[in-house]
Amino acid sequence: MNSETKREKVSFVIPCYNSTNTIGKVVQEIKEVMTKDMSRYDYEIVLVNDGSPDGTTYGAILDIVRNEDHIKGINLARNFGQPSAVMAALNYTTGDYVVCGDDDGQTPFNELPKLFAKIEEGYDLVEAKYAVREKRSLFRKLGTLANEGMATWLISKPKGLELTTYWVTRRFVVDQMIAYPNSYPYLGGLMLRATQTACNVDVTHRERLSGKSGYNLKKMIELWLNGFTSFSVKPLRLMAIIGIIVAILGFIYGLVIIITKIVSPKINAGYSSIMSVMLFMFGILFFFMGIIGEYVGRIYISLNKAPQFVVKDYNESERYRSAED
Repeated sequence: MNSETKREKVSFVIPCYNSTNTIGKVVQEIKEVMTKDMSRYDYEIVLVNDGSPDGTTYGAILDIVRNEDHIKGINLARNFGQPSAVMAALNYTTGDYVVCGDDDGQTPFNELPKLFAKIEEGYDLVEAKYAVREKRSLFRKLGTLANEGMATWLISKPKGLELTTYWVTRRFVVDQMIAYPNSYPYLGGLMLRATQTACNVDVTHRERLSGKSGYNLKKMIELWLNGFTSFSVKPLRLMAIIGIIVAILGFIYGLVIIITKIVSPKINAGYSSIMSVMLFMFGILFFFMGIIGEYVGRIYISLNKAPQFVVKDYNESERYRSAED
């Protein structure tokens, strides 16, 4: 009888986008930390090419698959965005714990033991927190603040918890995440609806090895809308409250105009005041219609079962396959 107990496994999930020149170095750093500081765990690395336009990223992933152990390579049919790429990778993980990080060298995987120390304390989700960030544009800073505020309000994010792209969580959380069938995954919402036992750990934020961030205004808005409309009806309730408040203010304003006209008949109520009220009311109305339309559109797309991702190709290391067999 074999008395050896099976070692726990850590699955690494790395979404890749134009990372031909960086992903090899990221994999090497993960190997080093797992063989030196965290050798008590088995591990696997799942690399997902998210429709990189450079045409060479998946080739770089295949080279790593052929030459390294414990690697799984996934090629998506087109660019689905980072959240969907992560969801694709999660479906191929087999570890007891899952770590998510970036492909550009900014993620300090060498500090992973600090995150696992919190997991061993009993936390289900540990998010890295960058005490000192690289220099970012005002646009990126505002986007981060908006996303954090939205998450706190809509998905009851624990006070003070910061959500980032570098995190580790337990298997049961991942199982709940991949059970989500709809087209617009919001990773923070999926994790926090599975557990609220979460914390931050301070780590160093590095400069990217090459290239620049793939996040633009369009992707920031898409990320914000995913969280805003996928996990809460609070925006709809807020619209109803604002509508009631505006209606009350409009009623009071109407009374004020009537009383003013009675007291001073010669006063002209004014065309400009009427127009300002109309523009205000129509602005709110169109904004509300846009939010409602976003909800309805996403419901329609989900009912049509639009996929989160489409896997075009999948490969794994021969030596990895042998080890699994």
